[in-house]
Amino acid sequence: MSLQLSAIMLGVKDLARAKSFYAEGLDFKIDKDTPHFVLFNLGEGAPQLALYEWEAAAQDAGVSAEGSGFRGASFHFNPDSRDAVDETMRNAVAAGGSVVKEAAAAEWGGYYGYFSDPDGYLWKVTTYAS
Repeated sequence: MSLQLSAIMLGVKDLARAKSFYAEGLDFKIDKDTPHFVLFNLGEGAPQLALYEWEAAAQDAGVSAEGSGFRGASFHFNPDSRDAVDETMRNAVAAGGSVVKEAAAAEWGGYYGYFSDPDGYLWKVTTYAS
């Protein structure tokens, strides 16, 4: 059997705040909106993004809801230009995110920066355009 990634789930502390961040700040399209989770359609063939209440997500998995700091993962956008990197970073901050690393030229020739969403998940925005 061959598996294909179908969704990425994030546990969030404030579902309404997270929904606003992704829907309004990053323009993700809501596919399903319930009192306990929100599902975003990220485009044809792409995995969906699911936001669940933090406690409910931990309970569903049977693990402790306690945890903080680096989660060992980041999510990446790869727009076509430096201007698009900067615009994405600005939109994330305007929607309640925080700049973790200002966008700047990379030694490998690209351009990138990091922001975090309101729950601390890291997002890298990078372009290979010079």
